[in-house]
Amino acid sequence: MKIIEIPAVEADRLLPLLQDLHALHAEHQPERHVPAPGNDDLAAWLQDWLQEGNVYALAAESPQGMLLGYLIYELQNRPALPIRAAETRAMLHHISVTEAWRRMGVGKALLEAMRAQALAAGATVVAATYAPFNTASAALLQGMGMDPVLTMAEWRA
Repeated sequence: MKIIEIPAVEADRLLPLLQDLHALHAEHQPERHVPAPGNDDLAAWLQDWLQEGNVYALAAESPQGMLLGYLIYELQNRPALPIRAAETRAMLHHISVTEAWRRMGVGKALLEAMRAQALAAGATVVAATYAPFNTASAALLQGMGMDPVLTMAEWRA
């Protein structure tokens, strides 16, 4: 397995894993997520997102070229506020591992690569959000030394 960067022009390689991740969220939070977005719409959205200069996709690739997992993160430069010091944050937005490869170190390898890239780019914080039902993500992040620091709640009409 090697960790590679997925450029915007190859965003469609992420679609099977993204569809799997999205289906999990749509199942648990149908009020928040479109049930079955089309691949064309997802590919266009991913390509646009990855073209932003501060958004990166990393993938774990098998020797045969199959993607075992991916993550998407964003480098955010947060200016100083009277209540907080300035920081460069690496915000993990997505992480997904093919079901057959879960609990084999793929997610950990992706997060370690992300952290190394982010630190090299000047990040001082690595952050992520995850849904309360996603205990696998919670365990992975906590295993990487990331602890919850706040909880977000919402109401929807």
